[in-house]
Amino acid sequence: CIPCVLSWAALISIVYENDTHLHSHWGSMTTAPAVSLDGVTWTYPNNTHPTLESINLAIAPGEFVVLCGASGSGKSTALRVMNGLIPHFYADGTLRGSARTSGMETSSVELAQLGGITGTVLQHPRKQFFADRVAPEIAFAMENFGYPSEQIQSRVDVALSALAPHLPVGQSLGRLSGGQQQQVSIAAASAHEPLVLLLDEPSSNLSIDAVQRLVETLRGLKEQGTTLVIAEHRLHYLTELLDRVIVFRSGTIARAWTAEQFRQLADDELALEGLRGELRTAHLPEIWARGSSVAQHEPASSAAASAGTGLELIGIRCRFAGRTVLDIAYARFPAAAVTAVRGVNGAGKSTLARVIAGLQRCAGDVLFDGKAMSRRARQQACGIVMQDVQRQLFAETVSEEITSAYAAGNVAESRNVLQELDLLEVADRHPLSLSGGQQQRLVIASVRVGQHSIIIFDEPSSGVDRRHLQSISDQIRSAADTGAVVILISHDEDLLALAADAQLTLRRQE
Repeated sequence: CIPCVLSWAALISIVYENDTHLHSHWGSMTTAPAVSLDGVTWTYPNNTHPTLESINLAIAPGEFVVLCGASGSGKSTALRVMNGLIPHFYADGTLRGSARTSGMETSSVELAQLGGITGTVLQHPRKQFFADRVAPEIAFAMENFGYPSEQIQSRVDVALSALAPHLPVGQSLGRLSGGQQQQVSIAAASAHEPLVLLLDEPSSNLSIDAVQRLVETLRGLKEQGTTLVIAEHRLHYLTELLDRVIVFRSGTIARAWTAEQFRQLADDELALEGLRGELRTAHLPEIWARGSSVAQHEPASSAAASAGTGLELIGIRCRFAGRTVLDIAYARFPAAAVTAVRGVNGAGKSTLARVIAGLQRCAGDVLFDGKAMSRRARQQACGIVMQDVQRQLFAETVSEEITSAYAAGNVAESRNVLQELDLLEVADRHPLSLSGGQQQRLVIASVRVGQHSIIIFDEPSSGVDRRHLQSISDQIRSAADTGAVVILISHDEDLLALAADAQLTLRRQE
């Protein structure tokens, strides 16, 4: 399976080169392009159309290139070709053309060798974890390359300080939030100082402060001469760093802009390619809430504190490994409205989602319309879109996935929802063959049609382009229009500006 493939590549590659000779050996290759794709065409098994078609792309050593375009346009697949996962791990598809990374033909050399010169951050970080705790995960590749222990410790400390200063080094990876896992994966992929660093949607689950730390880390890597290739929908934070923008469309390269050209583009030009433009800011009133996890205790308007139907939390307290991670004395989420839950990574947002959905034990009470709800009752009443949506895909086809989720089994209505979320053309495909953004939209559709009285969306816009951001926002608003309590956990200011009515801001427990 894909978890640990890249880490095992690092482990085995010590057979080929020790730490003393790694950079001297590969450094001699930097006169050639750091990455080159020549006529690359790739078709996944059981697909009738190629995901990449006749791709020609050369990336110079030390260049910072951003790959963008609509969900499913081929960005993630291009990264898999660059790091050798295609064709070594994804071995059942059809590859034509030539791909080289630091002078090595990716289809003919061992994946282990490629693991020594590249670092990769996947869309779902937990898939690439090898260790079970933070520090060993960051140290893993360096240990297997034979780095001196003092150097390993120093680089682990530097990586944590730069990317995740609030994370304890002994923390279990399974206890971390999605954003914290993302920070660890970035640290682990870059700590051994690869010549080429490939990142797939690295900002998707990061809070504003974490994005800024990511920017500074990328800036430092660029100054060191690292070649950086990032597949991303949220472009605003990369504007001052990038050297080139490559736009993918239906598996081909449709547009290419230099940094200067990109910075001069008007927002309507970006919109034509489905690209996100300047970041919006969502100004939302606070709901009525109090407790040590609540960043703002007083609502911004009297309407936010008004009584009515909805969900109430009373005395909610969660502890992990002797540490309090969530403490809410009282909070009220109104029905027929979308309440955003905001806060830095590690503030307890996903823990709160699990509590409300009945998936997490905790102290305190949860009431709906004034009546106490048991965990089992909440599990039945609540629909949730998790951060890692692949955990929620079970059927053999997209059509079956949505039809089985529909409360009344209405096939016609299921097709309407698929049409609204631009999934009708892939209705006969296996859900796990879809792109990350398409999988995200499929789970949103499944939860949306389930007719739940409480619906939670946990980072539903990761991997989502501009056009689909609007369709997801429409689905979230439609859920509220049915009278449901809708809770939207997100760092995406664009989505919050489109979909949310009010907010609960959480702060990290120190």
